[in-house]
Amino acid sequence: MNIFIQSVDYRLWKIILKGPQFPTTTEADGVVTLKGEAYWNEEDRKKVELNAKAVNLLNFAVSFEKYRRVSRCTIAKKIWDKLQITHEGTTQVKRSKINMLNREYEMFSMKEGETIDELFKRFNIIVTGLDAMRITYSESVLVRRILRCLTKE
Repeated sequence: MNIFIQSVDYRLWKIILKGPQFPTTTEADGVVTLKGEAYWNEEDRKKVELNAKAVNLLNFAVSFEKYRRVSRCTIAKKIWDKLQITHEGTTQVKRSKINMLNREYEMFSMKEGETIDELFKRFNIIVTGLDAMRITYSESVLVRRILRCLTKE
């Protein structure tokens, strides 16, 4: 999704990662406060618009089920953070998923009566899951893994 957002407007991606830059003013005593909308200049409006565009883009990019989880968020960074946790899970969950997928990869073998297409489909699910967790294997390693698990039939 990050490439899609960057292709629309790279500034949107920065807003999503770092959070919005709301218009502020510094008082004489050094206290920073939000500017009232009546005091915004053109640059201030653009800052607020970027967050609104990012929120809109994220809302349209997700399924209805995921939208319900983030629909009350008004800041793009909060939406992104919720989506990341919902999709990828916490660090502990990620580690568990990686361990489980690695075990499936290591223990992978052809089942009795299974066709090559079925075997490849199961293998592809495991490899895609590992890719999503940023664990990648070269094509030659994957091919050797498939060839080793084939039965004589």
